[in-house]
Amino acid sequence: MDRLDTVAIFVAVAEHGNFAIAARRLSIPPGAVSRAIAQLEARLRVRLFNRTTRSVALTEAGARHLDLARSLLAAEAEFDEAARQEREPSGTLRITAPVNFGQHYLMPLLHEFLEKYPQIEAHVTLHDQVLPLIEEGLDAAIRVGALRDSSLRATRVGTIKQGVYASPAYIARHGAPASPFELIDHHTISSGTYNHVWERWRIEQGGGLSNVAVKPRLIVNSTEAAAETAASGLGIASLLSYQAARHVIAGRLIEILPQYSVRDIPVHIIQPSGRFTPAKVRAFVDEVGAGLRRQFG
Repeated sequence: MDRLDTVAIFVAVAEHGNFAIAARRLSIPPGAVSRAIAQLEARLRVRLFNRTTRSVALTEAGARHLDLARSLLAAEAEFDEAARQEREPSGTLRITAPVNFGQHYLMPLLHEFLEKYPQIEAHVTLHDQVLPLIEEGLDAAIRVGALRDSSLRATRVGTIKQGVYASPAYIARHGAPASPFELIDHHTISSGTYNHVWERWRIEQGGGLSNVAVKPRLIVNSTEAAAETAASGLGIASLLSYQAARHVIAGRLIEILPQYSVRDIPVHIIQPSGRFTPAKVRAFVDEVGAGLRRQFG
């Protein structure tokens, strides 16, 4: 094992806080991780980690060496990439997106992308929870809404809005609320994982955001299911515009209270920060980003 491999193992253990997880991420035996860290500590003559039976934490010296190790690995990757610049982007691209967005918007664009770059393979994880890029070994993600982690590199590709939707059948039976505060008297559908009976929906009012209390008749942990159920006539759902789009086009959902829609919710492609960006990731951000801008820009 060469020195750069040892440095890569050190960084993996530091980022995951666990020898076994680092071994799985690097596809090497756990014993090789332990030996590499022991060799590195012996060569540097410092203790890099404090170890217990339950946890692994950087020492003060380990924290100082971590930034240097990351810089060293980034420089090596940049050196290797410079030699590949004239070649076609290749390798495995690991990306994630919200379920509905991924199914209806990302996947068609990804089809075109993979046909254009035959040397790239894609692993796609569709999940409505925000997955951490570094910990999950992801190259890029589609994020809808405000970004929580400022350390990531973000490329804005458009905006959407959030509105309240009901089916024509529901409106015919129950009428439509004249204001957001009448939602309390209607059957509402919530998408999320809630352990309480009340929920607050965001609305725009007087140029600012307000919260309106509703008591959902149905709670389901899938926006796709919430949209489908609202389209079937059970109740009113608060949905992002792309989540309701195909039902609106089919005439199965109507936006009600449009004057209270929350607008300009950002859509970004995010990637880990750093000076070096693999060619496959640059190509994805450029190509898929352009496709998303045509739809949401």
